[in-house]
Amino acid sequence: MMGLVYLVGAGPGDPGLITLKGKEAIKRADVIVYDRLASSQLLRYARSDAERIYVGKSPEHHTYTQEEINDILVQKAKEGKIVTRLKGGDPFVFGRGGEEAERLAAEGIPFEVIPGITSAIAVPAYAGIPVTHRDFNSSFAIVSGHKYSSVQWGLLAQATETLVFLMGVSNLPLIVEELIKHGRPEQTPIALIRWGTRVEQETLVGTLADIVEKAREAKFRSPAIIIVGNVVRLREKISWFEKKPLFGKRVLVTRSRSQNSELAEKIEALGGEAWEFPVIQITPPTDWEPLDRALDRLGEYDWVIFTSANGVKFFFQRLLEKKIDIRQMAKARIAAVGEKTAIALREKGLLVDVFPGEFKAEALVESLRPFIQPGQEILIPRANIARNVLPQELEQMGCHVTAVDAYETRPNIENATEIIEMLREGAIHIITFTSSSTVKNLVEGLKSSCNDVIALLNQATIACIGPITASTAEKLGLRVDVIAENYTIEGLLERITKQLQPTS
Repeated sequence: MMGLVYLVGAGPGDPGLITLKGKEAIKRADVIVYDRLASSQLLRYARSDAERIYVGKSPEHHTYTQEEINDILVQKAKEGKIVTRLKGGDPFVFGRGGEEAERLAAEGIPFEVIPGITSAIAVPAYAGIPVTHRDFNSSFAIVSGHKYSSVQWGLLAQATETLVFLMGVSNLPLIVEELIKHGRPEQTPIALIRWGTRVEQETLVGTLADIVEKAREAKFRSPAIIIVGNVVRLREKISWFEKKPLFGKRVLVTRSRSQNSELAEKIEALGGEAWEFPVIQITPPTDWEPLDRALDRLGEYDWVIFTSANGVKFFFQRLLEKKIDIRQMAKARIAAVGEKTAIALREKGLLVDVFPGEFKAEALVESLRPFIQPGQEILIPRANIARNVLPQELEQMGCHVTAVDAYETRPNIENATEIIEMLREGAIHIITFTSSSTVKNLVEGLKSSCNDVIALLNQATIACIGPITASTAEKLGLRVDVIAENYTIEGLLERITKQLQPTS
């Protein structure tokens, strides 16, 4: 049975610029063949059992020749597999996708082309440079910086107002020389944009007269695009990406996979790059019996106290599985720690009676004191690793407390070697911790592959969602730089951005 090959444009680097159809092709793939310019974060959409083949190229080294890449696509498709070929930018804009398509067609292998956002347009846009503007140009040209020997410079230099060169940094002196030689004024604006749309984005602006020297002094390297023309002048007015508060920052997100999307989305909205590395896994309890016994007595409780949104989720999931009517809980009043927990309860149609201003167990205890009576029955569905502060304090008030595991958090360290390598390269700038378990699991998980993990982690900014999490981090030897004043995701990001603001 013959397989199918998707030739997918992965966009210029920002993983958010993948098309919906491209994302679906990644999800469907049995084999993913990807290159240097396709964001590795796109692989998080892949199935866990999908084969991953890196065929990245750089100006200094080609891991695979183009013919070898073609052979891989053909071989895997002939094995009956769905193959997704992820290519930076658009596969048909200097991406050699046409050559791959030709080979597949010659072999009788079915394929589909899924266009991507080309760097020729997206990268200047992220640098605040539109490739067209009614005041400056009515056309633009895209040129391969590699194929300079075939360029008709006399025609190109005067053919259009804006020129975009892809992969041309190594040939910058020649490009500048030819443009000036064929009539472009030396004062024509020019911009070099490296790793556009990514955290590492770097923009160098000059004129044809001085850009070569500027690039040499800045040690400007590929991958980068070159844009020539008066549209470059607009950068001073409409640069936007580099002005975002988290621009240039790669942020490690350590929450569980089921929870990290909210934090990741907010980081990226602020201009940072969220690198998802979930170190905990949320699972049902190993033994349901303690919770089941508690639910069988649901009508007896005076209070049900929820300490997390996960507790709400698993509590109600088990009610449904056991076919227990929520109206049996009519006698109970409800308390919650944290805004997200209260929101989760409201979504179930339940309003919270007691909600502390500070999102931790100690604050909830103080909020409950005016309402709690000795002898009352209290149910606390919680995580297996929850602190015992709350049940102990309530028992001291004379209450009968049933604290049961509604879910478990387990260590989940995968690809630790990749994270350690990024830390060594200084590629992770901020590490976020949203619970004590995320701190413990990250440190312990990385220690198995690295002897100097504390020193490596302390090279980054350490940000904790609250004092309890910060205390755990400090006990393990981490230097905590940021502690949220409001113990929520929003509060954490607000504190991080405030910390990064330059002091006047």
